[in-house]
Amino acid sequence: MAALGRAAGAEREDAGVVPARAGEASKDISMATYTPGQPSLSLEDAKFRRPMVIEIIEKKFEYLRREKTLNTYGTVFFGTAASFSGLLANLIFRHCFKVKHDALKTYASVTTLPFLSTVVAYKFLVTDALYLGNISQENCVLRSTLVGIVCGFLYPCGLAFSKNGHLAVKYHTVPLPPKGKFLLYWLLLSQREIKGMIIPLVFQTVFGIFNGLQHYAIFESTLQKTVHED
Repeated sequence: MAALGRAAGAEREDAGVVPARAGEASKDISMATYTPGQPSLSLEDAKFRRPMVIEIIEKKFEYLRREKTLNTYGTVFFGTAASFSGLLANLIFRHCFKVKHDALKTYASVTTLPFLSTVVAYKFLVTDALYLGNISQENCVLRSTLVGIVCGFLYPCGLAFSKNGHLAVKYHTVPLPPKGKFLLYWLLLSQREIKGMIIPLVFQTVFGIFNGLQHYAIFESTLQKTVHED
């Protein structure tokens, strides 16, 4: 029997097959099932990591909710300032043109339309462009200032001027302007009172700069916190 065992061992060696011991076999099995550098996740690790992931997601939602609230307040306040500009402009032009008709109608239009135009223009030109990452801080401030000047000052003034001028012609509250000098006549008629519109112009410019800087700072802060949480 011993001779047969030695003969079989010699045949396996000649064939290139080396018998493995019991310890070596277990090592080979363990190497096949475990790769160095690959973490093995147990059930306890998964239970521990799940609350951390939920907490990170909740923090992100809280940052976005806070940013959206602050941006909404700033935009609404911006539109409200444009409404006050329209209110002041309408008051000045009604006094210049001595108009006393359709007060509610004119005041409603010169306050509502500038508010809506400011909110919509700010959303498309500043907020959406900022979230798309297409503008820098300087560009954000410039766009916000232009929205304040155009939608918060020029548009309310032009709207109040046209509506009250139309009412003045309709009800003959002031002498009719000569032909070919319609716009110049109205400007000369209200040149002293219109100087009071410098106040809303300065306010809209300063507030546009401030709102643009604040909006960009909130966006950058939220973006950095989200990156750090990741």
